[in-house]
Amino acid sequence: MFNDAERILISEADLHKIVSKLGAEITDDYKDKNLLLVSVLKGAVVFMTDLMREIKIPCSIDFMATSSYEGAKSTGVVKIIKDLDEDITGKDVLIVEDILDSGRTLSYITSILLKRNPASLKICTLLDKPAARVVETVQPDYTGATVEDEFVIGYGLDYNEKYRNLPYIAILKKEIYQNSK
Repeated sequence: MFNDAERILISEADLHKIVSKLGAEITDDYKDKNLLLVSVLKGAVVFMTDLMREIKIPCSIDFMATSSYEGAKSTGVVKIIKDLDEDITGKDVLIVEDILDSGRTLSYITSILLKRNPASLKICTLLDKPAARVVETVQPDYTGATVEDEFVIGYGLDYNEKYRNLPYIAILKKEIYQNSK
């Protein structure tokens, strides 16, 4: 599994620094707010778990699950597999995402959540991949790191449900995902 990585992009130590910095920013920005963190499953759960430990104000959490990928490619069609359990009316909602690439998923999610009358709605992404953006109107409010248009794995990010448990973020060797089409 570890040999499937071309190279490590963000080390475990650097991830900790990134998440700590984001947690401090969110703590400062959401003082005296009714913060609800919404993790987009499955990829963002590792990031959100660490992030919420770095947020030093009361907050609640909820989860959404979407599907738009087959293997290494987005289908372009976003489906909600699991919706929120909480009513978000009047809450300050922060969508926590592992990676913002095409923007299709987050565009779809934000359009749905805005109709539910939150007090505010913002996006926090661990990784931003602007070179892959198709929906230009979707921009993160909080970004951990900007990455090139490479297929990344680890720290919750997967390829066919593998590699989520890597403690760092790496670039997956092209032959791994090109040969499995």
